[in-house]
Amino acid sequence: MRTIWAPIILIVLFATPMIHLAFAAETPGEYVNRGQEIWNLFFRMMTIAFVVGGVIAGTIVWQVWRFRESNPKAKPTPYEDKGDL
Repeated sequence: MRTIWAPIILIVLFATPMIHLAFAAETPGEYVNRGQEIWNLFFRMMTIAFVVGGVIAGTIVWQVWRFRESNPKAKPTPYEDKGDL
């Protein structure tokens, strides 16, 4: 089921703006400002990238805070008790 979502997401992110750009000029004489369309696509992708990066950075900070050695709930593993490290 997971392999189906990747192509769907790629189609939505890349093909939809291209189709919209192709049909943007409805009557002859209307022109599409490609620079503006490229900037809009760049801005949309950067917004998504920053959100994903923030979630990943937050997860890493949470993992470091959760599994630190000074955590009061932390107890040594059986290997650490024996001194086999």
